[in-house]
Amino acid sequence: MGEEGFSGGKFQQQLGHSACSGLAIVLSNENDKDNERRELERTLGHIFEVPGNSLLTMGGNVFDVNSTRSILKAKLKQLYRSTTSADFNPWDGVSILDNGFGKNIVAMDDKSASGDIRFLNRFLLIESQAMFSSARANACVLKGKWMYEVTLETAGIQQLGWATLTCPFTHREGVGDDEDSYAYDGRRIRKWNKDYETYGHLWVVGDVIGCCINLDASEISFYRNGVPLGVAFDGLRKLDPGFGYFPAISLSQGERCDLNFGSRPFKYPIADFLPIQVPPKVKDGEDVASLSEIASYLLRCLLRLVKLRSHYPSTSTLVEKLRRLKRFTLQEELLIPIGKEICQHFFCLLDGDPGVKEHLVWGALVPFMMETFGTQAPHDGASLDRVMDLFLSFPEFNELIIPIMQALAHSCKTSAIILVDCPCTGSYPYLALACHLLRREEIMMHWWQSADFESSMEGLLSRKGPNKQDLQGLMPSVWWPGSREDVASERNMRQTTLALSRAICKVEEMQWELCRLLIHFSPLSPSQPPGLVFRTFLQTLVWKNRGADRNMPPPGLSNNSVLVSVYTVLLRFLSEGFGMDDVCDLMKGSMEKSDSVGLLHRKGKRRFPIGLFLRADSHCIDFSRLGGTFTHLLKTNPTQVEDLKEIEWDEGCMEVEESKVTHSTGQKPSCCSGTTTTCMSSGKNPVKFISKCSNSHGNAIPERAAHVSTECGRRNYNNEIVDKPSSSEHSDSGLTYQSIQQNKQAELRLIQVLSGSLREEELLDTMVLLYHLGLAPNFKQASHYMSHQSHSISLLDDTDKQIRAEKTSVEHLKRLKEARNVYREDLVDCIRQCTWYKVSLSARWKQRGMYATCMWVVQLLLILSKTDQIFLYVPEFYLEALVDCFHALRRSDPPFVSPGALLQQGLTSFVTFLVMHFNDPRIANADLRDVLLQSISVLVQYKEYMVAFESNKMAIERMPGALLSAFDNRFWIPVTNILLRLFKGSGFGTSKHGESWSSLFQGLLQQKCISDEKLFASFLNRLFNTLSWTVTEFSVSIKEMQEHYQVPDLLQRKCMIIFELSCNLARVLEFFTHEIPQAFLCGYETNMTRLTELIIFVLNHTTSTADAEFLDNALRQQGQSLEKVNRAMIWAPLVGIVLNLANVTTAPCHDLLQAFANMDSSAVVESNFQYLMEYNWVGVFKGDPSLARLVELKRFLENLKTKSETNRQTPNSNREDEDIDCCICYANEVDTLFVPCNHKSCRQCISRHLLNNQRCFFCNSAVSETRSMSSILETDDSQYGGSGGTNILLSEGVTLVKPDTI
Repeated sequence: MGEEGFSGGKFQQQLGHSACSGLAIVLSNENDKDNERRELERTLGHIFEVPGNSLLTMGGNVFDVNSTRSILKAKLKQLYRSTTSADFNPWDGVSILDNGFGKNIVAMDDKSASGDIRFLNRFLLIESQAMFSSARANACVLKGKWMYEVTLETAGIQQLGWATLTCPFTHREGVGDDEDSYAYDGRRIRKWNKDYETYGHLWVVGDVIGCCINLDASEISFYRNGVPLGVAFDGLRKLDPGFGYFPAISLSQGERCDLNFGSRPFKYPIADFLPIQVPPKVKDGEDVASLSEIASYLLRCLLRLVKLRSHYPSTSTLVEKLRRLKRFTLQEELLIPIGKEICQHFFCLLDGDPGVKEHLVWGALVPFMMETFGTQAPHDGASLDRVMDLFLSFPEFNELIIPIMQALAHSCKTSAIILVDCPCTGSYPYLALACHLLRREEIMMHWWQSADFESSMEGLLSRKGPNKQDLQGLMPSVWWPGSREDVASERNMRQTTLALSRAICKVEEMQWELCRLLIHFSPLSPSQPPGLVFRTFLQTLVWKNRGADRNMPPPGLSNNSVLVSVYTVLLRFLSEGFGMDDVCDLMKGSMEKSDSVGLLHRKGKRRFPIGLFLRADSHCIDFSRLGGTFTHLLKTNPTQVEDLKEIEWDEGCMEVEESKVTHSTGQKPSCCSGTTTTCMSSGKNPVKFISKCSNSHGNAIPERAAHVSTECGRRNYNNEIVDKPSSSEHSDSGLTYQSIQQNKQAELRLIQVLSGSLREEELLDTMVLLYHLGLAPNFKQASHYMSHQSHSISLLDDTDKQIRAEKTSVEHLKRLKEARNVYREDLVDCIRQCTWYKVSLSARWKQRGMYATCMWVVQLLLILSKTDQIFLYVPEFYLEALVDCFHALRRSDPPFVSPGALLQQGLTSFVTFLVMHFNDPRIANADLRDVLLQSISVLVQYKEYMVAFESNKMAIERMPGALLSAFDNRFWIPVTNILLRLFKGSGFGTSKHGESWSSLFQGLLQQKCISDEKLFASFLNRLFNTLSWTVTEFSVSIKEMQEHYQVPDLLQRKCMIIFELSCNLARVLEFFTHEIPQAFLCGYETNMTRLTELIIFVLNHTTSTADAEFLDNALRQQGQSLEKVNRAMIWAPLVGIVLNLANVTTAPCHDLLQAFANMDSSAVVESNFQYLMEYNWVGVFKGDPSLARLVELKRFLENLKTKSETNRQTPNSNREDEDIDCCICYANEVDTLFVPCNHKSCRQCISRHLLNNQRCFFCNSAVSETRSMSSILETDDSQYGGSGGTNILLSEGVTLVKPDTI
């Protein structure tokens, strides 16, 4: 800003002159003397808040600057006198124990601590290292009204309140667990006084809890962010004289909070309640004055002084500007001396006590800076620069830099978004001020050299989230598609969503600017290149949060919002680069400008330093790798970093050439196609730090660079909720940039150094980790709310239908309306939560960056998977972040792109990765393989995604066999779900919607089973075992439910899940009986026996008329109709199995009809099939073409009755020697001998047993061979162990198959 007068370098040069050197201003002689005197008197009166006609008391026409000192002394004397009239000292009601903290200093007493507590920041920041810890302060209150504030650094179980010395602190008991202690716990929404009651609101990180005690009324109350939660406790016990209530805290493991007893002004002071620690005072002889009051007065004077030469806000009218100019004017020569005199008085308030500095900064200096700079854009950076030039001329100011940054960081943590202040709300004003201050190199240097640098940097990057009550205030009107709310609700909610989105974008813009300043900061002592400070901060952040993904996270973790903010910054850097395109072109030596973008959207070759995975860096060694722990891999698979420095590949090299979609092809990926909206912008010019004598106060944040848009194709951005804000909103931000053309050589050196200290690939590695630690939990929570929202809408709609029904009793109608109110309240809460996550996480530019990240990571993993030695060292979070990021895009509402384009327009390699590695033995963690299987299970249920699998070469080649192999103890549920979706439409009662879901994969599975008999036999055995187990568990669950008068919810849920799994497995079995009937009809007899036994077992437990209603009710959740969940779900696949095997035209080796007829309880079998025949199939599967096959079932039943009757009339042969009966089944003769133990059984029993266990029934010795008794009888008894005889065939072409056990 090129303003005249009190600005820039001219002002700084004038500061070199002494304000006390006798400089005087001579007023004009004769004609204008009186007018100028009156004008000067009015201006000085305005500045110093005194009557103007009493100022110029000196004789003649001279005004000496010493007059300023006289005016200030006279005014300050009034403040002293006004504060010494009261004789009563309210702090007589406080007793402070001096435990080494200093006189009248209140802090947490480490001697009172129970458990393991870490005390920081002068014993005011505490963190629990044990499961439960407690501590008291070193002060108690005896009478009066008192309060202290607690800022929540974490939002877990904490009990905040008051306790006496008699309250016991143990590893299990703390504040509120005794009759003389009182506490509030916002995590569990309870108040504690020996017992607990519901009280208050759920608290969140960044909340400021006011703990108030009124001993005059014997009450304790709590406040959340200044909002009263009501009186928590009354009738406090009167204590003996000399005994009082201590502030006390109890924390669970990892919980952390910051306490303020009055060492700084309260964030939310409560009327009539005093801080426990006496605020600092200033003495002048016998008089005393408040430090904050004097400091505030001086800073108000300084503010009015600097505003005399400031530009007026664009909102001011011309009349207002003219009126102010006419009323207050001051000659320029007086501005600097008066300002220095005010500052001299201000810095005289400082002494050696650090508490005074903190109180002065938090209570007066930072509010003054905020008022000068402005909380709303455009900011008055010029006025603040004038103030800073004044302050920096005093060496005492250096002592205030760290408290200033601490105060700004604390404000960022605790400032919530307020709708009426949008978009410049939340942490934005404090971030904007911090960025403006940090452009001064000396301030940045002091801050960076302090021990508090990392913690205050995290504080600046924090964002306060809302709880249920906060969201209700932010979104008073709620609307959803199909709702019956009023029409205005939709419009109001859209406006609210837009306002919140803009507010979040403003905060993210300043966080990006803060990190950009840090990247370009180059310390001189010790000398470090640009980018190294930021890199070190990232490494420290990663090391600090290395255990955040554990089930029991360690103490000391960063706020989740910090991880999200840093991730967002890195995503923007990697999407649009560092804003230095011209310099990059100079480095490349290009003659004409090229379009340089960030790593994620860059076309051509891609590179990645493998050393990031192989180095034993302290900040990443703790993260598990695909092949196991890092230390384990170093022993089992050692590798040399020097041999594998970098890997290089062409974008899209793992895709088929005909369908390849990359940044270089004509068709662009979804992140860059015309269906998505605009990319971010960045300042193309590098940051320039302002020195003390700079004469430039700042320009606007530059417009977004067009290079990303050019690189990724022409785009039309119309569908944003809101994208990143334009530079027009920062017209007076005070942020300074320097044109690259002014100093190309210097900028070239900057880029060269920056590229060496801060590689984009290293930022990508950190960003993926931060997504895993910070973003993934948020997206998981958002997914939960989205699912719950859909469920609540369904319940609400069903309830509305029942209310509108004609035949409804009054009592039932009343219950329905009560239930509807509950459902609606739950739905409204879900909608608010979903909206918040949408505006905070799912801006369009972020989704584009996430999509490009998925492309980058999946290609990297596919390339590395070709080399076992490297693939084993890949961190697990790469795979987890890839899958989670993809599904976050898939679930986005509104959709990021169409489902078809999501995979086929840039992420076909994602399908390749899934099918290649869901059964990859190199991935040691079974949970990771389960993640990949679950992803396939989700995707194949949608036709648009199924097309991507059917067109993927690797899926066609590998997936059928891999699915059959993966069906084991660990993965049978996801494999069953996948198979079920591939078979959709091919079973009895499932063909209502026409063609099969995937005829291609059905055919591929059939071919695989026929070509690999051993694999299919193993799979079929595990399928039978698993289905037998689920059906048995289901029958046991039903029996347990019948024994309960009132069925527990958990038991009913277990029954429903087991029933659904049984239905799914039966559907899979039905498919194979249809596609490969010869495996049951012509294979080994055991398959047919197990199949018929299973069918009868299921029917026996589900066709009982007496239990029919109980069964149907047990299988349904609240709100589910009988048409959706019933016993027909398990019967339909059984009917399909019977019909598939009964209608085979080829001559079978094993007849299904004969197998049923030969059962001992053939009458029960007939009864079960008769029940199926009489069931109302039309009512359940109305319109399904497969119902025509019921005629075949009727024919089968008739034939079964005939066959069973024939068997019953045929006399059984009576064997005289019962010793030849098999002692296992007592149904067949002994005909098989086990080798080498020589025990015996029937062939059917031993062959079935050997499918899952290779040891003898009787002696548990290993069975190496089985022999037929018929061949043994032909030899001498001594030759039992010989080589003669016939081995048992367990399946066609397989001898003594040893499948995996289940």
